[in-house]
Amino acid sequence: MSSPATGAATLAPRRSSRFVAWVRAWRAGLVPFDEVADAVAGDEEHLVADAPGTWTDVSLREALPSLARHSPDDIRLVLPAPGDPRGLPGPGAFAGAALVAGEAVVASGMGLVPEVRTHTSGSGMTWETVLWRVHPLPADAPKASLATPGAAEAEAELAAVLAETTATLTRLDVAQWRPELAGALAALRRPDGATDLPPGFDPRARRLFARAAVLDRVLALAGESAPGGAVNTYEAQQRDAALRPLTTACRQALVAACNAPLRL
Repeated sequence: MSSPATGAATLAPRRSSRFVAWVRAWRAGLVPFDEVADAVAGDEEHLVADAPGTWTDVSLREALPSLARHSPDDIRLVLPAPGDPRGLPGPGAFAGAALVAGEAVVASGMGLVPEVRTHTSGSGMTWETVLWRVHPLPADAPKASLATPGAAEAEAELAAVLAETTATLTRLDVAQWRPELAGALAALRRPDGATDLPPGFDPRARRLFARAAVLDRVLALAGESAPGGAVNTYEAQQRDAALRPLTTACRQALVAACNAPLRL
C-alpha cells in the first residue's frame, strides 16, 4: 500500500511550471497549439482574467494567442518566496501576487499568476477553477534566467542538499513521527526516469524536473501537521530548519528545468 507521501508525489506539479513548459514548446514549434491548453489544465477548468484584448474572463485556449508573439525565451517560470524574490521584476502588483501564490509566469510585457477559486453550488457541492490573472509589466523587466542557476548547477545543488537533508532527518528520528516523509525522501535519492515535460527539453532538464516535481509535493506534505499531534513545537522547528534549504533547492531546480534552452 502506498504511503500518503507517495500519493502526494503523484499529484500534478505546480501549475505555472506546466504552463511555462508547454507554452514554450508551442512557441518553439514543437507541439501544436491545440494541445497546449489541455496539457496545462489537465482535469481542471482554467480561465484567464485581464488578457490583452478581452473584457471578461476567457478560457485558457482563448487567451493563449496573446502569447503568440513571444519567443520561447521570453516565457519564464518564477517561484518566489518571502525573502527570495528571484526572477521577479521588482515591486508592484504582480510581484505581490506572485509572492502570495508562490509561483508565476513572466513573459515580455506581462506576468500571469494562478489563483485557485472554490465554488459551492446550491446543493452544497464544491468545485475549483483556476484563474490566471494577467498583470502588465514594464518592457525592461529583467528575465528570470538572470537570477537562477542552469540545469546542471541546479541538479548538483539539489542532489547535495537532498543527501544532507535526509541525513539530518535521520538524526532527528523523523521516521518515528513522520515515517511517510522519511520513506519518500529516501526513495527520491534513487534515479527516476519519469518525465512530465513536452518535447524539446534535453534529458538533464527532464530528469531534474521529474525529481524536483515529486519532491515539491513531498515538501508540501511535510509542511502539514504530523498526524495525531505526534510532533511537538520544538521538533517541528527542527524539521522546518532541516527542510528549508531543500525547499529552496527544489524551487530553483523546477525553475532551471522549465526555463532550460529548448532543442529545436
